[in-house]
Amino acid sequence: MPNIPISRRQLLARLAGSAAAVAIVPILPGPGAAPPSDVAELAPASLWPPYPGTIVIDGLAEPFDTGSGLPLDEAVKRACRRSGLTAVNFTVVGPGAGFEETVAAIARVQRAAQSDSALFRLVLGPGDIGAAKRERRLGLILGFQTTEMIGSELARIETFRNLGVRIMQMTYNQRNLWGDGCLEPGNAGLSRAGRDAVERMNALGVAVDLSHSGQKTTADAIAASRKPVLISHTGCNAVYRHPRNKDDADLRAMADRGGVVGIYLMPFLDGGTGELTPEMLYAHVEHALQICGPDHVGIGSDQGIEPISDGPEYRAALRKEVEDRRRRGVSAPGESPDRPPFIPALNSERRMDRIAEGLSRRGQPDSVIAKVLGENFQRCLGEVWDGSVKS
Repeated sequence: MPNIPISRRQLLARLAGSAAAVAIVPILPGPGAAPPSDVAELAPASLWPPYPGTIVIDGLAEPFDTGSGLPLDEAVKRACRRSGLTAVNFTVVGPGAGFEETVAAIARVQRAAQSDSALFRLVLGPGDIGAAKRERRLGLILGFQTTEMIGSELARIETFRNLGVRIMQMTYNQRNLWGDGCLEPGNAGLSRAGRDAVERMNALGVAVDLSHSGQKTTADAIAASRKPVLISHTGCNAVYRHPRNKDDADLRAMADRGGVVGIYLMPFLDGGTGELTPEMLYAHVEHALQICGPDHVGIGSDQGIEPISDGPEYRAALRKEVEDRRRRGVSAPGESPDRPPFIPALNSERRMDRIAEGLSRRGQPDSVIAKVLGENFQRCLGEVWDGSVKS
């Protein structure tokens, strides 16, 4: 069985255990399925009244660990049911994943969706998001945050697209064959292979994600793409300068071409050492709304759905994970075992409801909040996936 690289959230959620291999199952839009009988019982009252009827899309979240066996843990499934999420951009592998490892991880997601078809729906096109909402299932949008599994074999973009992948991030933090990541001091921008990749992704209806890309790679890819691009999980340099955050000029350019930026709930929201607060998140969201406009901002939490149990076991796993990322050279400034990568006040499967309620208290109208919670991602992904490209 291949050793599948997993993401930070998956590692910290797992803490221990191994995975069993599964076979690829056909990717077909799931049939309508009645929600589990306990959904209504599990769904709490909404803090923001429009929440139950709103399309809610997390631009980067992980419902479960792709390395875990089946059946999924009941606590994981319960959190997904309670979340009120319509769909998530689901990172199926972490940095360093090769081709075979990635195919195996995709198979695990497919098998989980098949095994729990009343809870999950694979999202392959715009109609699946609306269907997931109607069926009260969680839509799984398969995505990458790395391109090692593709490398110079650009034909694999179509291979993975045929396996259900609908979002691909151009780089992680380091340089790859497509361009420079945000931690590369050279800031070399998009390569020739990267430009070819953008062209193929546009033609195939795969969303270009620039979250971890360097500044010039970000700017180059926005200019090269004939479809809107995503910056699925980031922050704003004007609020707090950090390699993982984006400049206003690039945010404007992204918005001008129809894209969407998702603001994350990570320590890169500010440079402090204390626990993160919702006010830090809102400062970035409100700045992005000013720069990009209300049609181009969302939330990409960069979190798991199940709340984190912050105790000694978690802190030990976090310390080990941070040390490993530093050793591999992929750790961003501010990653620390002493400052967990989540906002305690939003450490809930209902975090999007809490975010909506907080934005409402700060004076944002319901129409804008609904766009931020998911309508903007839904619109943008629909434009990317519809098969046409701009001339």
